[in-house]
Amino acid sequence: MISRDRTETEKEKATGHNKNRTVGVRRDLELERQRIWKANKKENKKGQIMTKSELNKFRNILEAKQAELEHLVRNRDGIAIEKSPDALDEVQHAAERELAIRNLDRESNLLRNVRAALRRIEEGSFGVCLHCEEDISPKRLAAVPWTAFCIQCQEVADRNQSGDSETFDELQLSAA
Repeated sequence: MISRDRTETEKEKATGHNKNRTVGVRRDLELERQRIWKANKKENKKGQIMTKSELNKFRNILEAKQAELEHLVRNRDGIAIEKSPDALDEVQHAAERELAIRNLDRESNLLRNVRAALRRIEEGSFGVCLHCEEDISPKRLAAVPWTAFCIQCQEVADRNQSGDSETFDELQLSAA
């Protein structure tokens, strides 16, 4: 056995090939690959996180939604004030007008969000949460492509908006 070990060692010295060194080089290469992947991941948080075809798909969806909302926002027939001799008719018209105003407000806010999402696509930050800078899940983007926040930050923002006394940052820290 000693002669076999010596001959293998001598062969390794002669060829410059060592199994342990090969394993070490492979491990170093794997660590380097992981380091590069993590560095790219960090860059992607502030840059492009999707392929161009995925971005084009979302751009097309958002542009179609933008066109639809622009058409709806232009139509303001429902908010016209109508006078009626009958008091009940006037109350009915006022309720319909109030509903039309709320719908117009909701559609205007949605249009702003869609335009902001299109701007983020152009800037290269689409799909990254504006608050925590983590990637927004593909399922969430598929459901709500104009979203600016990941699901956790959106839940915190919704709770904060509904009247909780804690600030958004305090809630974010307690959620983490």
